[in-house]
Amino acid sequence: MHRKAAHRGKQAGRTLARAFGGWRTGLSGPVIVLQAGTAVNYFGTGLILPFEIIYMHQARGFPTATAGLVLAAVMATAAVVTPPSGALLDRFRAKPILITGNLASALGYAGFAFVDRPWQAFLCSAVGGAGFGVASTANQVLSLTLVTAEQRASSIALRRVAGNFGLGSGATVAGFVIASTNHLRAFQALYLLDGVTFGVCALVVLVGIPNLRSTNAAPASDARTGFRAVAHDRLFLVLAAANIVLILTGGALFSNILPPFAKAHTPVGPGEIGIVIFLNTLFIVVAQLPATRVVERMRRTHALAATSGLFAIGLLAVLLATLTTSTLTATTVLAGVAIVIAIGECAQFIVLGPIVADLAPPHLLGRYMSLYSLTFLAGVALGPAVGGALLATSPDAVWWGGALAAALTGAGLLRLGNRIPDPLLQTQRPPPQAMSAADMDPGCHSQMNG
Repeated sequence: MHRKAAHRGKQAGRTLARAFGGWRTGLSGPVIVLQAGTAVNYFGTGLILPFEIIYMHQARGFPTATAGLVLAAVMATAAVVTPPSGALLDRFRAKPILITGNLASALGYAGFAFVDRPWQAFLCSAVGGAGFGVASTANQVLSLTLVTAEQRASSIALRRVAGNFGLGSGATVAGFVIASTNHLRAFQALYLLDGVTFGVCALVVLVGIPNLRSTNAAPASDARTGFRAVAHDRLFLVLAAANIVLILTGGALFSNILPPFAKAHTPVGPGEIGIVIFLNTLFIVVAQLPATRVVERMRRTHALAATSGLFAIGLLAVLLATLTTSTLTATTVLAGVAIVIAIGECAQFIVLGPIVADLAPPHLLGRYMSLYSLTFLAGVALGPAVGGALLATSPDAVWWGGALAAALTGAGLLRLGNRIPDPLLQTQRPPPQAMSAADMDPGCHSQMNG
């Protein structure tokens, strides 16, 4: 009996070791510290993200249209400054640029606590959005400088986990705060705390991250410089366009269009919708790092095609929730949609990011990553615009149209084949020495063996 108990204990220990083994990243201390700062940063964003329009409309008396324009100004400013930030990152070190971006965001978002006129809110949006655009690209470039090429996927996965965990926990805390005291001072405290988190992130980067020397200088013999060189990279442009479609059909439609559609066309209510969104975020936090191990064993083109397929399946499955009158059944269907979309997102980020880094010449890494970041902003902006227009005219078309777009994108990515740099293809190819020996005539080869 003692032997059986010991054997069962060993089996349980091995099972736990395998489960937690998927969370091992092998990343260095500075990378983990950097993403801890990212988690703090996104915690602050989660504090104010669900309540920005409510704050400006109810607490400050702005019309809802004006409040919406204020939020749009944040993304617009971030989009404007993102390409110039890439050019700066190709000339200067990423650490001071990241600190500067976080401090600008701290100033802008803390300023929201004291606005009482629309022009003041637009000014804070411009400052906060500029800081967000600069810091977002700088964080990616700094992360890439701290890891090897083999660790890029794990680094991106850890950043995704940190961001989603911070965002979800911040929104949860803010929900309890607003529910307990829906007062102007509560909103002000949340915005001030958001500003503090940006400052804390800047402090973490200042103290815990080495200020590595730039290795991105262009060789004297290389005439390809600037964004014109990036524009000539057709493979990168194809991947950027595909990423916009994937962000639009996957994350944006799910996050922005599913809640109003579900409320109007399915038996679920706000509570169930909140559970569905929470499951999506929770699954990403739990599964993102283990998913990296799975994706590393796949061809990159196959992983991207699978991502597109998952998005298509998830979007079509939304329509199943309209065929039932049971709240439990509809909620279960939408929960399955949330998990399928989350799996696709887990693969999308850890495949596309390393591909872009592999395509970028060292002296153009900042520009490549800035335009790659711009595709996310474009997808997030186009998703509500396209989805909202279809929602008003043909609600079902949002989902079958989005599924069709995702499927066509996946088929196009699959056709790229060997054009996409892939570590698996490199390891499968025999070394040049072996190839040259195999190509020799048998007589010469036998003499070498002798």
